[in-house]
Amino acid sequence: IKKSAYDIHKSIQTDLILAQPGDTIYLPKGKIQINRSLWADGLKDVNISGHGIDKTILSFSNQIEGAEGIKIINSNNVTLEKFTIENTKGDLIKVEDTKGIKLLHIKAQWTDGPKSSNGSYALYPVKSENVYIDSCIAIGASDAGIYVGQSKNIIVKNSEAYYNVAGIEIENSTNADVFNNYTHDNSGGILVFDLPDLLIKKGENVRVFNNNIENN
Repeated sequence: IKKSAYDIHKSIQTDLILAQPGDTIYLPKGKIQINRSLWADGLKDVNISGHGIDKTILSFSNQIEGAEGIKIINSNNVTLEKFTIENTKGDLIKVEDTKGIKLLHIKAQWTDGPKSSNGSYALYPVKSENVYIDSCIAIGASDAGIYVGQSKNIIVKNSEAYYNVAGIEIENSTNADVFNNYTHDNSGGILVFDLPDLLIKKGENVRVFNNNIENN
């Protein structure tokens, strides 16, 4: 029986609400149409895993409710891995107020090329600690492909960002290493700066090294 977008959303959302420490939530194989945001509040030691970038694809092309694809808040030690997420109205994956977030082997994209109508951020951890992004791909964000803001203890490595306004952006953050990434065909390749009007004002100790930055 083919599940509707509503049924698949309900099934994954229920798993997120009921998740206990140590649980792994497996996303289904195939191209899955989801028409509402998925959200999680208060996860602890939870894995959310697909079957591979090309094997699990969450498509929000027909989104009717919410802006983000996946939103995780107030959580501890959450890993998202091995899937593609695409074509949300707003940000693809947003993580906020979380200690310990890993994004591994995720492709986050808008598939119609770069447009101002695409969502702002592909991968978007903010106000978080211990952020680890490895082997991800971000394509087509109208602001930043991989953005980490107002956070501390950050690693962004082995990732690719293209067709975004900013490829990788570290903003108002402390203790970040950005290395072995490939950023190309963005407006700006890798940006590091502080903005004055944010809750966390001062970033420091950000190291950007061994990246391939071209044609931005």
